[in-house]
Amino acid sequence: MKKIEHIGIAVKDIESSNDLFGKLLGNSHYKIEAVESEGVMTSFFKAGPNKIELLQATNEESPIAKFIEKKGEGIHHIAFAVDDIKSEIERLQEEGFKMIHEKPKKGADNKLIAFLHPKSTNGVLIELCQDIKE
Repeated sequence: MKKIEHIGIAVKDIESSNDLFGKLLGNSHYKIEAVESEGVMTSFFKAGPNKIELLQATNEESPIAKFIEKKGEGIHHIAFAVDDIKSEIERLQEEGFKMIHEKPKKGADNKLIAFLHPKSTNGVLIELCQDIKE
């Protein structure tokens, strides 16, 4: 893993959260994007060399809707940048980690993504991110 790519934060209202985080970070979000396969609307902020991703559910079955229902708004996941997501998934499975996604899928911000199950990472949802090479 190369670095923390972003920290994902589950929010109820992306517009008011964009205002809040814009004031907090001293800059505006640079991208809003829907990820229909996950039932989320995302908004990205730069925070120095790192990024913050706000996630709002777009339907009641979304993982974000379920997360907020159980735990409320707050940190949802930590994403790590990887060079080769397929080999990283294989390496982690060989190390005994349980994957939510055994194959990468398209996510927001031009990334291939895969999540590790939090039951195998001390309750922390971990996302792997690889830039999609054009």
